Amino acid sequence: MTDRTRHLVAVLTGLGLGLAALGPGLAPGFVLSYDMVFVPDPAFTRLTFGLTGVVPRHVPSDAFVTALAAVVPADAVQKLVLLAVFVMACTSAASLVPSPRLLPRLAAGVCYAWNPFVAERLLLGQWALLLGYAALPWVVASAARTDGPGGGRRLVRALLPAAIGGFAALAVSAMTALAVALVTPPGAERLRAGLRVVAAAGVLSLPWLIPGALRPAGLPGDGTAVDLFAARADTPFGTLGSLLLLGGAWNGETVPRGYGAPVIATIWLVVVVVALAAYWGWCREPGWRRGAAVAAAAGFVVAALGAVAAPVLEGVIDLWPGFAVLRDGQQFAAPLSVVVAVGLGVAADRAAQARWPGVAVAAVAVPVLLLPTLAWGAAGDLRSVRYPDDWARARRIIDGDPAPGDVLVLPWASYRSFPWNHGRRVLDPMPRYLHRRVIVDDAVTVGGTTVAPEDPRAVALAPSARTGTPPAATLRDEGVRYVVVDAEPGANRPSGAAMEVLRGPDLVVYRIEGAAGGARDAVPVAPVVAAWVLTSLAVFWSITASRTTLSFPLLGGITPRRPRPRRRTP
Repeated sequence: MTDRTRHLVAVLTGLGLGLAALGPGLAPGFVLSYDMVFVPDPAFTRLTFGLTGVVPRHVPSDAFVTALAAVVPADAVQKLVLLAVFVMACTSAASLVPSPRLLPRLAAGVCYAWNPFVAERLLLGQWALLLGYAALPWVVASAARTDGPGGGRRLVRALLPAAIGGFAALAVSAMTALAVALVTPPGAERLRAGLRVVAAAGVLSLPWLIPGALRPAGLPGDGTAVDLFAARADTPFGTLGSLLLLGGAWNGETVPRGYGAPVIATIWLVVVVVALAAYWGWCREPGWRRGAAVAAAAGFVVAALGAVAAPVLEGVIDLWPGFAVLRDGQQFAAPLSVVVAVGLGVAADRAAQARWPGVAVAAVAVPVLLLPTLAWGAAGDLRSVRYPDDWARARRIIDGDPAPGDVLVLPWASYRSFPWNHGRRVLDPMPRYLHRRVIVDDAVTVGGTTVAPEDPRAVALAPSARTGTPPAATLRDEGVRYVVVDAEPGANRPSGAAMEVLRGPDLVVYRIEGAAGGARDAVPVAPVVAAWVLTSLAVFWSITASRTTLSFPLLGGITPRRPRPRRRTP
């Protein structure tokens, strides 16, 4: 069997895993779950590029989705992106297993694409983080060759999915790449390799780094509430044991059904321990073996930091607010997933060498058998829904109005549980659904504790909006033109002179005449444009090098053939 055939089988296996995991989510419509917000006909707005002053967690992932939705229906874009996560995860992990046999590679690919980390992050709706996670094995392989010719270009190409995912995805991938680059090359080359990783990650970070750094001074950041977002136990083995098993996400509502039962957790622990032992004892890949292990160990420490040493993490965040990316530490267990998956593949390879094909087959199947509730949309939790007609009617009214002014959404809450979304909690879609500036409460409440809002407009309007009946005169002075309210018994509404322009079973829309021009950009435009230009040039440089062969990992590492020189005739 050729390498290309093995690669194709891994691609098809990943596609099968994606189809099985998404299930009812593949029907027409959108899957809306926590941070996963896709809307029909998205448009490029100030929010898309982080110009509104909120922490730009959605940059550049929203721009990527909006660009794709210009040529493909938006609900199809969501399904393609989610399927791509499973395809890339299975394919990239399979490519790392140093074996010519198919089953060991599939064992690694299935384990990497189907595990508690993927399940919990998918239920959290963090598709952008999973996009970077899916390409992390390619980042490991590229970082090990950063010191060689064309190493910088290869690394930039491998980091592209994480760059699209944004700050969390790129932070995890950059940490992994830096660990591999500083450990793998011989002594004198390590510094150069590390500097190349820092340069590549830095340039790819500019679209979110610049607007994040230029947020208005005095706004609250997200360095508080470390305890709220620390890893938690979702198995009988405590927080550290849960992290070792690739689980432990902070939100208990996103644990797959049935996961954590003592018998299943014990079997999964045995699988992980065997995989780690096999990786350490039998993985002989010289290029990245030690670097990936260092990255896994460092990631595990970061993942556990909020749970076992919260004051230390709080102190680090106080030094620089950018370290708040470490607050949701469990996401840094991603490099450990790489090591576990490759270790399981290596163990399956040893079983195949010993003529125990049944063990190799079991290694391929065991992740799915131990986590069956990831299938069929996480046991039905991830289902496609359609936005109600009221939403489309509201958009036609609001976006069709030439008068300036912003939109305020009530009730004042960031995560909503709409009846038409089967009550599943989701980040309010209205800021992406409408093409105007939308003001929502972006404060996050977990277990009765509230993290301060970050949007400067939300901070200014919170005292009035929190009452449920904000005075229309106050909203007019603040530049609010429309107020959108859930149509519920006793629902909120502006008090005073506000005209009702839409009433339906799901939404009520009020218009406030004489509103000011609305808010201007809270972040300067020119530096953000420059950041996007520099990043685009770096990406263009990485894929159009004249003397460097281009590789396309998803297509099996196909490299273009160079034309043979013609022989000169005497």
